[in-house]
Amino acid sequence: MILLDTTVVIDVLRGRPGPMGRVRDMIVRRHAVYISAVTVEEVARGMREGEVAHTRDLVASLRVVPVGEDAAWLAGRWRRDLDRAGVTIPQGDCLIAACAHAAGVPLATGNPKHFPMPDLVVEHWPVGA
Repeated sequence: MILLDTTVVIDVLRGRPGPMGRVRDMIVRRHAVYISAVTVEEVARGMREGEVAHTRDLVASLRVVPVGEDAAWLAGRWRRDLDRAGVTIPQGDCLIAACAHAAGVPLATGNPKHFPMPDLVVEHWPVGA
């Protein structure tokens, strides 16, 4: 079980063999593969005109984790605490991380530095690999 960050989803959509193969293998083995509703928005915002059908098919094959109240509170606490420590994290990344935490699964990302949250398990899936 894992939640994919936007960087990983983009790699899958671009056909990069490493992430694409890993995700396909997880789906074939019936492992739960999640994405955050925030990632759906980020991918929809950045997709190219000819990618709509492929993107919708990929999202339909994954389990979308909504941003619930508990995740929103956690994301806010993380942003506040990290900001006080001098670390600025974008709102979307905090919400994605909180969705992974709420689902009780690790977060796969190409940018592990964006996710220094305590109690969050992060797997580094290098971008473009």
